[in-house]
Amino acid sequence: METLVNEKQITTAKKTMSGAEAVICSLLAEGVETIFGYPGGAIMPIYDALYDYMDQVNHILVRHEQGAMHAAQGFARVRKEVGVVFATSGPGATNLITGIADAHTDSTPIVCITGQVPSSLLGTDAFQETDVIGISMPVTKWNHQITDAREIPEIIAKAFYIAKSGRPGPVVIDITKDAQFASMEFEYQKCSKIRTYHPVPKIKEEQLQQAASLINKSERPFLLVGQGILISEAQDILRSFIEKANIPAAWTILGLSALENSHPLNVGMLGMHGNYAPNLLTNECDVLIAVGMRFDDRVTGDLTKYARQAKVIHIDIDPSEIDKNVKADVPLIGDAKQVLEALLPLVSKKRHGPWLKRFKDLHKIEVEKVITPALYPQTPGILMGEVIRHISEATKGEAIIVTDVGQHQMVTSRYYNFKHPHSNVTSGGLGTMGFALPAAMGAKVGMPERPVVAIIGDGGFQMTLQELGTIFQYEIPVKIVILNNGFLGMVRQWQQMFFERRYSFTEMKNPDFIAIAGGFSIQGQKVSDRKHLVAAVKEMLGHPAAYLLEVVVEKEENVFPMIPSGAAVDDIRME
Repeated sequence: METLVNEKQITTAKKTMSGAEAVICSLLAEGVETIFGYPGGAIMPIYDALYDYMDQVNHILVRHEQGAMHAAQGFARVRKEVGVVFATSGPGATNLITGIADAHTDSTPIVCITGQVPSSLLGTDAFQETDVIGISMPVTKWNHQITDAREIPEIIAKAFYIAKSGRPGPVVIDITKDAQFASMEFEYQKCSKIRTYHPVPKIKEEQLQQAASLINKSERPFLLVGQGILISEAQDILRSFIEKANIPAAWTILGLSALENSHPLNVGMLGMHGNYAPNLLTNECDVLIAVGMRFDDRVTGDLTKYARQAKVIHIDIDPSEIDKNVKADVPLIGDAKQVLEALLPLVSKKRHGPWLKRFKDLHKIEVEKVITPALYPQTPGILMGEVIRHISEATKGEAIIVTDVGQHQMVTSRYYNFKHPHSNVTSGGLGTMGFALPAAMGAKVGMPERPVVAIIGDGGFQMTLQELGTIFQYEIPVKIVILNNGFLGMVRQWQQMFFERRYSFTEMKNPDFIAIAGGFSIQGQKVSDRKHLVAAVKEMLGHPAAYLLEVVVEKEENVFPMIPSGAAVDDIRME
């Protein structure tokens, strides 16, 4: 059996085995060590085969298939590997869809293997039959249904190659039950090329020269950092690039941690709840360089008023993103690292003193009006920003921070002092509430040597709190912080600002979160008084096992700055 998991021998060794065992051996050949999943009837043969490989594969039994997807996302994002998920047919497969869509939007490489009813029953509305291929097609990079066991090694090899190459994304492989039972001659060869698929476009020299010319002539250049920097591991070349040309750089929420917060050219976060200076000055720069980002509407606001004065250089590996939202004067299609490496020797050293001072002056205004009151509040109740400040200081910026979706997500992005790349795990494009708890679980499994802190709102926590059972069973020492304001906070803020305080179904009557955690043998405490906060954070971080800290924060605290929906980026409000 050893030869079947040895990468050098596995390409030539042949052995008769079931399709189910071929799935496991194919995953081992790809170096898979961890699987997140939930068994059921249609995938039972694969789980039976897995029983003989439990010493080689760490399978995490989640409490819901959506939790498996988010856990695999957290794992993939911090490990920079392909996450793997198992689920059965019907509701098992459909429960994956939210997570698959999330991974697709946020370019996370996941291979999902779902069981399916026997091929003779396809199309008959058999028990737990669902067209998972049709359902998942819009939110996958590729999907395929296997009805012949002999296809299994080749399709799995293709799945891993497609998921992780170019712009990463999720892949679904649906395997009928009869294909899992059938015998086949197993032989595995990793995939390194597909004839019709070209994941890394060739960079055009002419466009490099055009981009360099614009940058060298620019007096007010501005660079936008997207997740493409992290995916291509371009952090170092990005730093060299902006330092040589002295270009201020701001980041999207998924580009966060690509450039350390303390870097003097890091001017903050873009978008609806981003920093004042980068949003305002987007409409004053003369050259806008976007790297590995897609000009999401939360970044651009009103497109008719977005950076109309600027020449736009758009660097992205996905050609479909070019000119989709913002017209590029110079499109540079290619891997972010490769493009910046080619561009670096072409750009000139610059100073841009007055332009950089403009950012600093505007930042001082934000510090006075927003940041200082948020981090060092004079309010009777605890504010979200001060909680994040204490966690940041206590962890020295070294933790992996996993956030759910809402006000706490924006506050954490703004105020946690990230020091290392791949340290920010969040749901960006889809904005999936319930993401953080299972994603933090997966991140901790992926990087057990680093502290992992999940920061969650009281609403999002209740969407996937069943994964406390997984944390309990596998003794995963994640730290969980619930910022409890008794509201669906982000929606409530919009209702306050734009719907005359008509709080329609956003106030929540919450359960005893500490008691719930206790039911899973997870220790915790609830803090509602500022004087206990520092000690509580210290106790949480020092606890050797999982720990839940509930912090009661001001019920009607708002997150500022804010760009109202549909407004221009320079319509940013400080209050």
